[in-house]
Amino acid sequence: METETATAGQHQYLTFCLAGEEYAISILRIKEIIEYDQITKVPQMPCWICGVINLRSSVVPVIDLAVKFGLPETRVSKLCCIIIVETELRGEPIVMGVMAESVRQVVDLAPGDIQRPPAFGTHLKADFLLGMAKLGKKFALILDIDGVLTADELLAAATSRQDLERLVSTVASQLPEAARADVEAG
Repeated sequence: METETATAGQHQYLTFCLAGEEYAISILRIKEIIEYDQITKVPQMPCWICGVINLRSSVVPVIDLAVKFGLPETRVSKLCCIIIVETELRGEPIVMGVMAESVRQVVDLAPGDIQRPPAFGTHLKADFLLGMAKLGKKFALILDIDGVLTADELLAAATSRQDLERLVSTVASQLPEAARADVEAG
């Protein structure tokens, strides 16, 4: 899904902070970054689903990746923002928000700048990571946003029929008409 930037072989990544650590997502997966605003809670959702926001009349689920990764909840501050990303549900694009303590920078990384993630020592399952990039003295964990925000996992996280229906309705409202019936049919 990624394409090359002007410099051969390099890709751009947005880095951001969660629980004091730096993470990165391919810039090609990011639609926009918005200021943190009111999130509407949806009852009985998994603790890592903060709720939904109204983004230009579209319902967008917001995920707290820190909680999903087993870290302390993201503290809301003046620097807190929501990164709007695009992932896929059954081959169709879907938009979700990711809370971040702060956005750091956009970096250009060549394939040689990215190392494989270690087999141990991270808070994440290895399938969430594309690799690690050295940024100064620290590393940024490069996230596979499709692996982190799988819509199937969102649907599986629903603990009751009502939760499932509420999640399907939220996700389906974003899909084109042809795909909407398929999702709602299950």
